[in-house]
Order: sequence, then C-alpha cells, then structure tokens
Amino acid sequence: MKKISFLFLFISLFSFAQIQKVEPAFWWHGMKNPELQILVYGKDISKYHVELSDNIKIKNLTKTENPNYIFITINTDEVKNSSFKINFKNGKKTADSYTYELKKRNPGSADRNSFSSKDVMYLIMPDRFANGDPSNDSQPNLTEKANRNLPSGRHGGDLRGVINHLDYLQNLGVTSLWLTPVNEDNEKKTSYHGYAQTDLYKIDGRYGTNEEYLELSRNLQKRGMMLIQDYVTNHWGISHWMIQDLPTKDWIHQFKDGEGKYGFKRSNYRISSQFDTNVSEIDKEEALNGWFDTTMPDLNQSNPLLLKYLTQNAIWWIEYAELGGLRVDTYPYNDKIAMAKWAKAITDEYPNFNIVGEAWMSSPAHISYWQKDSKIAAIENYNSNLPSVMDFSLYTDLPDALKEEKSWDKGMTKIYDSFSNDFLYPNINNILVFFENHDTERFNEIFKGDVRYYKMAMTLIATIRGIPQLYYGSEIGMLGDKNKGGDANIRRDFPGGWKGDAQNAFNPETQTSEQKQFYDYTQKLLNWRKGKEVIHTGKTKHYIPKEKVYVYFRYNDNAGKSRDLSSKNGDSNNDKVMVIINNNENEQTFDLKRFAESLEGISKGKDVISGKEIPISIENKLTISGKSSLILELE
Repeated sequence: MKKISFLFLFISLFSFAQIQKVEPAFWWHGMKNPELQILVYGKDISKYHVELSDNIKIKNLTKTENPNYIFITINTDEVKNSSFKINFKNGKKTADSYTYELKKRNPGSADRNSFSSKDVMYLIMPDRFANGDPSNDSQPNLTEKANRNLPSGRHGGDLRGVINHLDYLQNLGVTSLWLTPVNEDNEKKTSYHGYAQTDLYKIDGRYGTNEEYLELSRNLQKRGMMLIQDYVTNHWGISHWMIQDLPTKDWIHQFKDGEGKYGFKRSNYRISSQFDTNVSEIDKEEALNGWFDTTMPDLNQSNPLLLKYLTQNAIWWIEYAELGGLRVDTYPYNDKIAMAKWAKAITDEYPNFNIVGEAWMSSPAHISYWQKDSKIAAIENYNSNLPSVMDFSLYTDLPDALKEEKSWDKGMTKIYDSFSNDFLYPNINNILVFFENHDTERFNEIFKGDVRYYKMAMTLIATIRGIPQLYYGSEIGMLGDKNKGGDANIRRDFPGGWKGDAQNAFNPETQTSEQKQFYDYTQKLLNWRKGKEVIHTGKTKHYIPKEKVYVYFRYNDNAGKSRDLSSKNGDSNNDKVMVIINNNENEQTFDLKRFAESLEGISKGKDVISGKEIPISIENKLTISGKSSLILELE
C-alpha cells in the first residue's frame, strides 16, 4: 500500500507543472509596440506544450538550455479580451495554467510629460531620508535586517517617509524626485543603496510595496511634480533569482580565466574604450564585460532575450508607476548598440519621455558622445538615442574653481572654459547639472560648511543651462567625508526623519541657525526659478572672469530691445537675467561698460534674493560683496 501511495505521489508531481514566475505579470492593451515577450519560469517548464486560449497565436516560443524557462512572444493587438490563459499541456491534460491580464492604459499615457530644464531634480537615498513605517524595517524573507547603528546597514528609511515629507520638498522648490533604486535588493549586506537588485518587478519590502510606489508617484503629480526612477541595466545582484538559475550561460559576462562559479573579473573602468580608436580588444572587453563588484554580475545586453526583458521592465514601471523619467546608472558600461535599441524602444513608446544617463567622464567630448544625435558619435555612425546626460565635467571643475587662485587656466576660468564646450552637446538645455550626488564627496564638506561657497554653487547650477539636481540634505548644510567614512558618510540620515531624533530639520521653525542659512537661500532661489522661462530655455552669454569675478547673462533674442510690460509675472520673450559670482574674499567694484552688448536698453536690475532694485547703466559701476553671488532681473 505504501509503495502504491508513493508511486501515485511521484506521478502527480511529475504530471503538474509548477509555475513559479511570470514576468511581466501583466501588460496593457494599446501599446505602440504590440509585441510582448512573456517569461515563464518553473521546474522543467519547457517540457510542456504551450497553448493560449481564445485562439491567440504564439508569434515565437523560445526555449533555452535551461529547461526551467520559456519565453513566449505574442502580438497583443490580436488579443481582444482583457485576459487570456496560458496553458501548459502534458498530452491532452492541462498541467498548469496562468491567467494573463491586459489592462487598459491611462488616458494620455503615451504623451506623458517628462522632466526638462523647467525642473529641479532632488536626489534621495530612501533608506537615509525618513522612516515613515517602522514596521517594515526588517522583513522575514529579506536577509539584511535594520540596524541604524551600522553606518553601511539598513536604517529603515522608506517610501512612506518620502510621502510624509512631500510638503517639505514642494515648499523647497523641488519639481522632480529621483530616488536611488527601490526594487528588491536582497544581498547579505550593504543592500541599502539598491544597486544590486534581486527582483526587478518588486519594490523592496523594507521600502514598502508596489502600491506605495504608485501612491508616491500620484501624490507627486497632484503637486505638479514627478517621480524619476533610477534604472540599472548594467548589472544585477548575485542573489537575483535569475542569476541563481541562469536562463542562458551568456545572460551574464563570464571570463574563462575569472574567479569563482561565474568567472568573475573586475572591470578596469576604462569606459573611454567605447570610442577609443586605438583601444586594444582585451582592455575594451575587461572594461565593458568586467563586473563592478563580486556581488554585481555584469549583464550581457547583446543577448536579445535579456535586452527585451530589460526594455519591457522599464516600460512596465513607466506605465504602472506613472513615471516622469528615468536616470540610468553606469550607462557607458553597457553594450552601446543594445542600449541604443533600449532607449529608442522607450522613447518610441513615449515620445516626450526623458532619460538621463550617468556617463562619469571628465571630458565634455566624452560625455556629449552619449547624448542623442551627437555629432561626435555620428562620425562612427552611432546614435545612443539617449536624450540627456549628466554634466560631470562641470561637477569636477566647480569645487576646483572655487578653491584655486586665478591663473590662465585655473580658478573661475575653469567654469568659463567648461561652458565654452557647450557646442559639443546636441541639446545643451537637456543635460543634468550638479555639484554632488550620492557617489561623490559632500560639497559642504569640501568647504567646511561655509555657506558662502554653497550659495555660489547653488546660484550657478540654478541659473545656467540644463536641469539642476540637488542631493538630499545639501539644502541644510549636511556634511560627510567619503575619505574617512566611505560611502556611508556621505549618505547620513536626514535629521528628523526618525522618531526620537534630537533635531528636526524638515521643519523650518526647528532648523538650526546654520541650517536655515542654507535652506532659506535654496528655497527662495528654486521657487524663483520655477517661473523663469529665460532660465529654462534662454541663451547664454558669458564673459571671461576677471579678478575672480565671473559674469554671465541668460537672455532671449529680443531682450533689451523692447520690453513686454504686459507680462504679469515679468517673464516674456524679452527677459534677461544677469548673474555675477565673486570668488574673492573682499568685495569687488567693476565697470559695467565691458558688458555693454548685454546691457543695451537696460536701466535697472532687481536682486531676486533681497528684492532690492539697483540702477544699471553702462556708465555705472557695480559692487558685489566678497564670496557671494548676485542674480539680477534686468529691465
């Protein structure tokens, strides 16, 4: 009797398929590209015959060397109902089945707006911002538990904490929110940063749920703001369920002479190899295929199944979470041909959608190579299709410019020279400008918390071409020394984000006097910027720095020739703004005659911070305090 029962159990287990994963779990009707690739994962799932209900045709069925995967491709335009069944047959018997849903898209989804030079982007590491739900700090199914005493541990910040402080962000003048990755990162340690993701369709339980992520996005939209997702195409975490059971051996890059189970070899990080005409193949391979770390397997985007997976996953999040843009991590480390297809597929689906790529390179020529329609890349008939890039050149030059003494090529001249390279960019207004982020030294640490340097830097990135990006806590003077405390030191907890914190910097009334100096200036500047079209899209004219004073103008074509007094908010096609940055310790007085070509027809200027009116004439002189900046709306 026992033998019969055991045999019956064995036959039952063998006869029924076990669907463990279906990705994407659902999709939408009415997408511009109707082709959908559905990944189905389960023990020996490929041994079964696949049939779709309602006479839906399978356009392509791909099985790999791993029998636990099937990739089913269909044309969603041929699906008339809101759902259909994917049936797995063992002979005539249905061994398992999955009901696949095609949802209705939100009205205007394809034409959604995205971030642009009108916006100010605020970067948050959610684990370090605010803990809105202490009950989710640790999860039974996730390895690393919360321990705020560990600098590189999980501290408990979450999506609810961000949602709870949207008033603070809106009042500050922020219009778009970039969160470092919040998808599941189930690595054993240092998982708080989120860049070693282990499930691309699931928000990490220590941050919250998919539903809370959508709630955050919708709450931002109600305020005229938007959510930017940090997307990682270059690598996953080694604990990702798919890495643990690879669909194909070439899903990730593995070196024959590498270490361990997966042939690990660290990248040499020489990403100039992507366009270096003199590069050796071995150096190029190690740069692009090498891993960032032992826990971050390097993905092979040239694998068409993987590329389709990454493309659909990005589109799924855009559609589901109603995103306003993407920031892509380590962009040049990817296969550039595959990534051009990835970016094009997304922007074809959403024509107004913006994607900014991290190309951490110091040369403007190298950075501009990655922006869509680059003339430099066109030399080799390459187009990245990537709308926006990050201005790492300016980031590198700015602190040096403020620290160095003047000379032919040092000091404030570095800023002038940086902008002299603007001709390299096909769309200069669509680049991200910043003086720090989650990977860099804290700007306020470099200058020992001296608010004067912060104000000069904020003035610059808020008034030049491009999209200004601010890192959480900079606006209250947060410090952090990467050289002493590593990454954790530049990712400290925002004061007031945790119950029991000694001080709350989210409330302007409880900010310290030092914090308030940073905050008040930032708030006034960013809220002024919101309504200034001339700052968003105007032209730039700058003058060679003299005596450590840098002067530039933002203007429209007719500025100064005929003032449009009918504009209620003072903004028109004739607007002009003058910006002066004095990097001297002492005040400087200088003649305005040198700027005659930019001051034609101008009689006065209004200081946007103090509201004070200043007579402006080429016959006059102008005095500016030491280590300060001045922004004048000209009339």
